[in-house]
Amino acid sequence: MKLGVFGGTFNPIHYGHLRAAEEAREALSLDRVLFVPAGNPPLKSGDIADSGKRYRMVEMAISGNPFFEVLDIECSREGKSFTVDTLEELQGRHPGSELYFILGTDAFLDIPNWWMPERLVALTHFVLLARPGTKFSDLPSSPYLADGRAMIDGIDGVSGHAEVLLTSGKKAVFLPVTPLAVSSTEIRRRLRTGLSVKYLLPEQVESFIISNKLYRSDE
Repeated sequence: MKLGVFGGTFNPIHYGHLRAAEEAREALSLDRVLFVPAGNPPLKSGDIADSGKRYRMVEMAISGNPFFEVLDIECSREGKSFTVDTLEELQGRHPGSELYFILGTDAFLDIPNWWMPERLVALTHFVLLARPGTKFSDLPSSPYLADGRAMIDGIDGVSGHAEVLLTSGKKAVFLPVTPLAVSSTEIRRRLRTGLSVKYLLPEQVESFIISNKLYRSDE
């Protein structure tokens, strides 16, 4: 079984997340995409909604897609949420399955600053998404690419996906996705200033944010 693992704060989840997950599922023939909202992310602080509320927003956003599932592995875990612990737990739950960790190129370049990065890179394949403002040609600076550095320069702007080996023997899949210039940061900014966020995220998530008074300037 091929399982996509999509972690993040999802603060809040929006159509950019959902579309990227769907395109990764389709391009790589993933059997399922597991959304894992971070409970207490070690590298982020500030305007982060309660983990239970972020979990509920993801749950509402993915309802109706039989290939999507949300897990509370990190939300229910005490202490900081380390990705390496999550992937090891998922390996135990799904023995014999291949894990494909979905994340942006910017996050992949930051992996040397994550907890136990060498172990992390040995646990999973990576599906790398070029988010608005980033490009695949930035990736040769990563210490985890074993080959394909010359090829990466020609990937930007090309349709379809490409694969290169990592130093761990796992692979990195470069996946261009439909560019949706929407971010959780911009959504929170608009909410704080009283601007509309309609059509940036699912309607039920917008209603949940409003009814729970999330991301307001007085919160």
